[in-house]
Amino acid sequence: MAYEPLVGVVAQLLLVTALAMVTPLGFEGWLAGATYAVVLGGWLTTALFRAGAETVGAANRVTLARAGLVGSVTAIAVDSFWRTVPLTLLAVIATVALVGDAIDGHIARRTGCATPLGARFDMEVDAFLILILSVFVAKFLGPWVLLIGAMRYAFVAASWALPWLNAALPHSMARKTVAAMQGIVLVAAASGLLPATVSYVVTAIALGALVWSFSRDVRWLYRSRNV
Repeated sequence: MAYEPLVGVVAQLLLVTALAMVTPLGFEGWLAGATYAVVLGGWLTTALFRAGAETVGAANRVTLARAGLVGSVTAIAVDSFWRTVPLTLLAVIATVALVGDAIDGHIARRTGCATPLGARFDMEVDAFLILILSVFVAKFLGPWVLLIGAMRYAFVAASWALPWLNAALPHSMARKTVAAMQGIVLVAAASGLLPATVSYVVTAIALGALVWSFSRDVRWLYRSRNV
């Protein structure tokens, strides 16, 4: 059995505990981070077992480290519902997690260890980070921002009823650019460094681009469903 999920859980618990010791992070935030760690560890252990893998591999270790940073963002974001949180720290941690997305993919391609599990793990970490950031930003820009974080999960839910949505999509630089745009814009809005009006405008533009990207993919999948 792979040991990395357990290491990830312990590391996440230590990280959120350290945050609670050096920042105003309260019990609610710590609990959110701890819950995230346990759920992530359970999901990864199950996924590795189903894949018959004995180790996560080098690239997925980087993804696991990024997942730990996402857990810290989760702790801070949840804690913001009860008390003032350090916006700069949240933005820095989220930025490092986003930048790390290019590293694990590069390692997977360079070492030839790219796997469906690795791609799924990477995607889930990114999607959850966007969801948490959208929840945080929605607090001061409005609930419409939640659409950014919820859209991918809505797509997955729709695929349960419409199996043709599960088909593989062709490579698209536009799709990758729009996806990267979401994280950058949400971190900028969450940092508190931008005027409220600017945050509103750039976030609305990011949402519009995301709606366009998903709509384009759904149209392609629909037209290709019987091919």
